[in-house]
Amino acid sequence: MPTTEYGKAAIALTKALIERPSVTPDDAGCQQMMAERLGAIGFHCEHLRFGEVDNLWAVIGDSGPTLAFAGHTDVVPTGPLEQWQSDPFCATERGGLLFGRGAADMKASLAAMLVATEAFIRQYGKPAGRIGFLITADEEGPAKDGTVRVVETLQQRGESIDWCIVGEPSSSDVLGDTVKNGRRGSLGATVTVHGRQGHIAYPHLADNPIHRAFAAFDELSKVHWDEGNDFFAPTSLQFSNIGAGTGATNVIPGQLQAQFNIRFCTETTDVALRQRCEAILSGHGLSFDIEWNLSGQPFLTEPGALSQAASDSVQEVMGHEPVLSTGGGTSDGRFIAQMGSQILELGPVNRSIHQIDEHVAIDDIPRLTKIYHGILQRLLLA
Repeated sequence: MPTTEYGKAAIALTKALIERPSVTPDDAGCQQMMAERLGAIGFHCEHLRFGEVDNLWAVIGDSGPTLAFAGHTDVVPTGPLEQWQSDPFCATERGGLLFGRGAADMKASLAAMLVATEAFIRQYGKPAGRIGFLITADEEGPAKDGTVRVVETLQQRGESIDWCIVGEPSSSDVLGDTVKNGRRGSLGATVTVHGRQGHIAYPHLADNPIHRAFAAFDELSKVHWDEGNDFFAPTSLQFSNIGAGTGATNVIPGQLQAQFNIRFCTETTDVALRQRCEAILSGHGLSFDIEWNLSGQPFLTEPGALSQAASDSVQEVMGHEPVLSTGGGTSDGRFIAQMGSQILELGPVNRSIHQIDEHVAIDDIPRLTKIYHGILQRLLLA
């Protein structure tokens, strides 16, 4: 792969994507830009719009195993513009870094994926297998009309993805030091504890849900759920919001509402977690309602062809072997995993994502392009 030529192309495309203000769920024309370039090298591009969300499924090749690149064009809001050193939607070079909203999460990855694929097709022609691009504008938002809907569509048509590279910024300190080969599941809950409102001077005439709830919440926060395993940290529960009261200091509230989230590994199930939580709440004699939201099951790609190809490519380009990790939050990989695919997340350093002055190292963009190109070679030329 001619590093200089394609490296410059990847940097230019990263800048072009950053300069489209695609705040979730607005794609702002990013997918059309990508589709035009993919179409020019023989991809069949299909625009799939669900609700207010634009998605792109592009594929080349007739049969054989499918390697898909997955990612998102949407970005989080900028935050206070006056705190940015430069316009977040004007890609700006400064001190060897490229600044802009989405630079690291994940427009550099999108550009590197596309340019690596252009180089591969121009060098080798149509692949012995298939290459796909699954791109959404609903990763940073509710994630209801994005990747999950595209996956449903592909499954209904009998299409499969064998290997998938998600371009999430997986690296911690240097490019390629960490590759995500799975994620814990995420189970959220909103619990409403019912009491009886009354005057604070007459507690015997009221029922304070705060006093009742805290002992139960304390027990929930101290549960030892499991030990984790070789791939996953132990399951953990964290409270995120608690609210009660009228705002007056002399009124016992009639109800309390709290939210918590459980990040769980493959040693347990969401059903078991729900049952145990509700048993603890009931055991404290609470009158409560609870709403559950399962946003993703845990998934894991054990060492195999995909992880080996990624590791070898990172080693070749960067000179170090990546560490496989399942840490961090959720990603759209949780939806693609339902297809039985091998999935890895491999992308830029994540230190500045979602922050003011988000950035990516300029030199990492050609390197990431070369890493993706190496994965294509190892999987589709073997």
